[in-house]
Amino acid sequence: MISDDLDQLKKTAATEAAQFIRNGMVVGLGTGSTAKHMIRALGEKVRAGMNLRGVPTSQETAALAKQAGIPLLEADNRWEIDVAIDGADQVDPQFNLIKGGGGALLKEKIVASSAKQFIVVVDHTKQVPILGGAFPLPIEVIPFGWGSTAREIESLTKSRVVLRERNGGPFLTEAGHFIVDVHLDRITQPGELETALNLIPGVVETGLFVGRTDVLIIGTSQGVRTVHAPRK
Repeated sequence: MISDDLDQLKKTAATEAAQFIRNGMVVGLGTGSTAKHMIRALGEKVRAGMNLRGVPTSQETAALAKQAGIPLLEADNRWEIDVAIDGADQVDPQFNLIKGGGGALLKEKIVASSAKQFIVVVDHTKQVPILGGAFPLPIEVIPFGWGSTAREIESLTKSRVVLRERNGGPFLTEAGHFIVDVHLDRITQPGELETALNLIPGVVETGLFVGRTDVLIIGTSQGVRTVHAPRK
């Protein structure tokens, strides 16, 4: 399937996700290609008279939201988020995710964990029987001693760890951290792996989102499919 077709599936699914938003809600706004469509759909609701406020997960998302006319809450506000909507790089049958391909995983996880409901929007190509394989696991790390942190990650996972680069130097997150991408063949126990990785000094956050998804909205060539996660 060509990329334009996949983008249309993302748009259709993101528009469906926007239907979960009600007047007066505080909405967590994800980052990435799928989130862009969701932000535009919410902007249309605002122009039609809906009252909502957004909490962006990146500077890119904040700029898109402002362009769409969505009022934003300040980052240091003690917000209570009703619904967060975001995409994913991979999703397994248990609704666990790999996120962070765009480098916004720390803010994305803060917003997702703060939300009363977390909605994940993907096209069908992001569904996998098991996490890992074709898509590496991003891990945000502190620049100080990152090489030592990477060695500990390698020792734990028995997998190749690569520093993410951009424009000839390390990729910097908005928080000023590095990202290392871990090339795991299979992540059979994502919850245990997330816990173990977070115990390594220097690890800020991982791209594993385990047990956080409440609703999964999937764009397919046969239409949009909405699946609710089992009650936690």
